[in-house]
Amino acid sequence: MTYEQRKLVIENIKGVAAVIEQTTLDYRQNLNQLKPRYVVHGDDWREGVQQKTRQQVIDTLAQWGGELVEVSYTQGISSSQIKEEIKRVGTTPNTRLSMLKRLLMVKDIVRVNEVHHGLSGLITENAVATRDGRPVHFDAMWSSSLTDSTAKGKPDIEAVDMTSRMQSVNDIFDVTTLPLIFDADTGGRVEHFRFTVRSLERLGVSALVIEDKTGLKRNSQFGTEVSQTQDSIENFQIKIAAGKDAQVTTDFMIVARIESLILNLGMEDALNRAAAYIAAGADVIMIHSRQQRPDEIFELCQRYHQAPSTVPLMVVPSSFNSVTEEEWINRGVSIVTYANHMLRSAYPAMKKVAESILHHGRALEADPDCMPIKEILELIPGDQ
Repeated sequence: MTYEQRKLVIENIKGVAAVIEQTTLDYRQNLNQLKPRYVVHGDDWREGVQQKTRQQVIDTLAQWGGELVEVSYTQGISSSQIKEEIKRVGTTPNTRLSMLKRLLMVKDIVRVNEVHHGLSGLITENAVATRDGRPVHFDAMWSSSLTDSTAKGKPDIEAVDMTSRMQSVNDIFDVTTLPLIFDADTGGRVEHFRFTVRSLERLGVSALVIEDKTGLKRNSQFGTEVSQTQDSIENFQIKIAAGKDAQVTTDFMIVARIESLILNLGMEDALNRAAAYIAAGADVIMIHSRQQRPDEIFELCQRYHQAPSTVPLMVVPSSFNSVTEEEWINRGVSIVTYANHMLRSAYPAMKKVAESILHHGRALEADPDCMPIKEILELIPGDQ
């Protein structure tokens, strides 16, 4: 539900005098304005990522003798059941489009997984694990130019045209309900970028990422080993502004990806570009690094949040993959994207099975490495 819908519901409950908008995850601003005697909250925030927020509320209330009242968590309400009902009903482009921005408003971190076709989208949407006694899901999907190109057997140099990329998104949207972030590489020419924004927005894509490089696109993991040219700050600002001007809704977001650390151009260049791109209208800043140790990313996070103006920060920990999501939250990161793991994991499994069939002259020995046909039929809606 949107804020306006929730506000309408709460206003019509008997005994509610006023509804005050909470625009951030930090309660202290509203608490200091209202100075309430009581704050009522569910007790499920005593553990996990909201512990710090809870303590901030307690410390703020203590300034005027206020009291925190915690209500026991209601058993029998399953978020998994709610998600299943949403998937059963389906979604619309407008609903999907607005979902990511709402998630950023209410979650400490948005967890994004790479998808490159309908099956990987279904796996991402249905994946669930238990962490600290609670179910954990992916919040959104990532359409990677690298994995989409690789799945088609083509190099990651923008060889797959935008029409083909959008068809892949359509295939994924046909069978999923999660929001999607689209990897648009450099975004191309400014004149073409406007149409890309409009087309993706019309599909129901929530955000696109453009990187501040020019010329033939080469994957960032090559770093300075191949010729890569970073765009000027001014030119990239023009591209961001053009994209923001082209979008129709206020929910669509443009993510500015900074390549300064990849190209060994230094921390100051990265921070200067972040400030400039935010000024041009970027909704999210994405920072990347080839280093396996997260030190330079940690330094950037710290210094970035000291700036007078910031937007949500996004990381893609393909190299520096030892950092936990809880640590990213503590570093002020809002979006963590696992950008290529679905395809990277599928390739060795398929290669192993193909070689096993060739080696044995039959498929029997490959069976332990294959998903049972019955499970495939149960995964695909309509096959049962």
